[in-house]
Amino acid sequence: MKLAFYIAKRYLFAKKSQNVITVISRISVVGVAIGSLALVVVLSAFNGLQNLVESLYASFDPDIRITATLGKSFPYDSFPTEKIKKIKGVKYITKTIEETALLKFEDKQTLATIKGVENEFTKMSGLDSMMVEGKLILKDADNEFCVLGYGIANALQMKFNGFSKPIWVYVPKRSKSVSFNPDQAFHKRNILTAGIFSVNPDFDTKYTLVPFEFAAQLLQFENKATAIEIGAPKNTDLEKLKNEIQSIVGTNYTVQTRYQINELIYKTNKTEKWVTFLILTFILVIAAFNIISSLTMLIIDKTKDIWILKCLGASKNLVRLIFFTEGIFINLLGALTGIVIGTVICLLQQHVGLLRLEGSIVEYYPVHIVPIDFLYIFITVFSIGLFASWYPVRVLTQKYHTLGKN
Repeated sequence: MKLAFYIAKRYLFAKKSQNVITVISRISVVGVAIGSLALVVVLSAFNGLQNLVESLYASFDPDIRITATLGKSFPYDSFPTEKIKKIKGVKYITKTIEETALLKFEDKQTLATIKGVENEFTKMSGLDSMMVEGKLILKDADNEFCVLGYGIANALQMKFNGFSKPIWVYVPKRSKSVSFNPDQAFHKRNILTAGIFSVNPDFDTKYTLVPFEFAAQLLQFENKATAIEIGAPKNTDLEKLKNEIQSIVGTNYTVQTRYQINELIYKTNKTEKWVTFLILTFILVIAAFNIISSLTMLIIDKTKDIWILKCLGASKNLVRLIFFTEGIFINLLGALTGIVIGTVICLLQQHVGLLRLEGSIVEYYPVHIVPIDFLYIFITVFSIGLFASWYPVRVLTQKYHTLGKN
């Protein structure tokens, strides 16, 4: 083993040998390094994007949402709020109302989902850090306020100096008869604007926050809510918390975690990450052909050395081990170099910011290093290199007894 290790190292790192085989071997190292580097950087970039998406959705969506299994609303007086408050992991609990409404500001109008929320919602959410104009306040001693999504504000062509003018909110009356007279067909109320938030295009073009009492009066919801939203401390097992809540509320209510509410988004992000991983793995497979080429040429070039080793009593397995170790050296050196350089690039992006995102919600492109990804990368690269080293050695040394006789 030591002899095979020593000879393989001499073949790869021989200072005096600068022939084409040495050059191809070093190109193989560079190819594996670039592939490993790309895997580290790309996976870390996807991790960063996933964390960014989670943080954005967490700033608006609750950790747990409870809705009626049948129907759109339910009476909150009979809801087991006090029992849920006693569950470990429940930090905030608040009721909300959501309904589609028509918003009108001066001569501009647009459809939006008004969300009636309590003060607990503002404490639970991270919207205060997502405000682009104004502030997150829903009422004071004298007035009630709404907070608009950035897309809604654009549709209404609202400017900061327009916050002193009210927005009119229209919702259809809940009656059996239909009137073609707008004054008779709709309930309407006006409300001042306190600020504008920006989370992502989905929320920015959809939601307008209003006080819970404002929405309840406008919609004529007496002691009713459309959802109960729960906030939990960081690192809480949301699936476990969801099951505990479900056991209390029973089958009349549907309990969902934040990940289930936005299941498609999270699944898409994970799928994209691993599809990209597979694509880069195929590129590594192509790069592995350099290893096969360099080992094939090395075995042919060292036919005389093989014959000498045979005369000195070397077994077929020892000869195979020498060239197999050479391939492993190429693979390990490339993989470790690529992983180290990729890690350095990601750390620089995290702490210094190499790539800026102009006009985005974050100043620099997000990256996040996950240690388990290094294990996946190393196992993948090493497995490809293992086959690339074994194949030419196994095939070309089948005719061991004929090598070196010419």
